[in-house]
Amino acid sequence: MAKVINTSGKRKTSIARATLRAGHGVIRINSVPLESFGSDLTRMKISEPLLLYPAGIEGINASITVMGGGIMGQAEAVRTALARGIVAWHNDPAIKDLYLGYDRTLLVNDSRQKEAKKPHGSGARAKSQKSYR
Repeated sequence: MAKVINTSGKRKTSIARATLRAGHGVIRINSVPLESFGSDLTRMKISEPLLLYPAGIEGINASITVMGGGIMGQAEAVRTALARGIVAWHNDPAIKDLYLGYDRTLLVNDSRQKEAKKPHGSGARAKSQKSYR
């Protein structure tokens, strides 16, 4: 039976689900190869786990679906799902320590969310000024 790893990553309202299988090192995000996905900045953000541990994706095909949120939220969710998948595939504590030492959000979801808008104001904290005279 072939080895299959399923992982996920979240950032704001973006959710990424990754499936890793034995293969040739191809990464697809929403059926689009990583080389042609998004802008240069988002590709750099997504490929951080690969730059830290270049041998991590050798022999693995990653298929990632991402939905919700904006461009950078999706990129960070994808990078978390990919890094978690690489750690789970190799099952090596050294890789986990490498990722945690570089950036904790590679393996841990960033739980920060947008604060809800309140009544009597234009945003979460802004209120219209009050005048007494």
